[in-house]
Amino acid sequence: MVKALEGVKVLDFTHVQSGPTCTQLLAWFGADVIKVERPGVGDATRKQLVDVDGADSLYFTMLNHNKRSITLDTKNPKGKEVLERLVKACDVLVENFAPGALDRMGFTWERIQELNPRMIMASVKGFGPGPFEDSKVYENIAQCAGGSASTTGFLDGPPTVTGAQIGDSGTGLHLALGIMTALFQREKTGRGQKVLAPMQDGVLNLCRVKLRDQQRLERGPLTEYSQYGEDIPFGDAVPRAGNDSGGGQPGRILKCKGWETDPNAYTYFITQAPVWEKICDVINKPEWKEDPEYKTPKARLNKLSHIFNTIEEWTMTKTKFEVMEICNPLDIPVGPILSMKELAEDQALRAAGTIVEVDHPERGKYLTVGCPIKLSDSPVEVRRSPLLGEHTDQILSDVLGYSAAEVEELKNAGATEPAKKMAAE
Repeated sequence: MVKALEGVKVLDFTHVQSGPTCTQLLAWFGADVIKVERPGVGDATRKQLVDVDGADSLYFTMLNHNKRSITLDTKNPKGKEVLERLVKACDVLVENFAPGALDRMGFTWERIQELNPRMIMASVKGFGPGPFEDSKVYENIAQCAGGSASTTGFLDGPPTVTGAQIGDSGTGLHLALGIMTALFQREKTGRGQKVLAPMQDGVLNLCRVKLRDQQRLERGPLTEYSQYGEDIPFGDAVPRAGNDSGGGQPGRILKCKGWETDPNAYTYFITQAPVWEKICDVINKPEWKEDPEYKTPKARLNKLSHIFNTIEEWTMTKTKFEVMEICNPLDIPVGPILSMKELAEDQALRAAGTIVEVDHPERGKYLTVGCPIKLSDSPVEVRRSPLLGEHTDQILSDVLGYSAAEVEELKNAGATEPAKKMAAE
């Protein structure tokens, strides 16, 4: 079966998380992703948070599946020649260098267009055009600059970053969509183009409901926020709202049976208006169904804390999975707080290919997240990440057409192997 992106060649100049997230997604869908790494060093994450001596870290292996690795010294004249040939041979170049790094290598957008007018050059940067565009940005900085941190946490506490990597991985997903759109347009125009995904922009896009609330706040208090019912005044910016639901339907995280010893014995419970009467029956409060103080969503707004405390008295008598079993058939929206351990052991996620076990020659078997997007006609096989420079000779010969003698010449010139190794030989 032909993969969706089979035949597309991606020149991968990415490192750490945001860029590799993007290129891994393209590789899962069948693109030939050629990861360019510095001889003897490679992607910095290969040696970050190492848990198995002598093996690449999980940080690297879980972000670089299905790719090929070529080692190349781009400062070496012969290495630069190889890079030029790669630019000519590939469809997409993806980079998340610091601002200006690619230009300093001699590969400005104008030079890339000269080499390959069909090339799509995709970049992750911390900020878009503006006063901060030359700033270096990491995950938590992006969350703070994109509006996530200011709206996360409890009202009486400091801003909080989320455990979801919305700055890095979130931006990588945005960039992948931009690349696919540019590839589609190239089919019509025959021309490549630049694709930019600033991390601040990506985070803000994921926080769009808070920008919605900022505009609503200018017209009056946010009535679905807990502080409204508790008579706490609003300021001029969207506040932190704890575990309130962001969709207009009141929701909270509630304790379940075993919470005293299990830090994840909780459920998320939404008091959705259409199933209010069913909720009243489940928690043994049938009188609330007709009580004018509780009957309508508007009447309940100033009593949400009391209502959720009452619901919690019920959830504390059930495990989080029992809450699911009781509420789901009644269309009451609830969801268990699942730990990473529970997710890793979830057999349904494994069967769906969302959690995948992969074998690696240096570290043995490990778990990773599989492709989160499923295509009916392009199934994904998750293959291990490449060893440093594992495919150098293969790429030079198969993709670029170098002869065996020329490949050896490049090695001897220091274009593809570190100087120490050459001296030892």
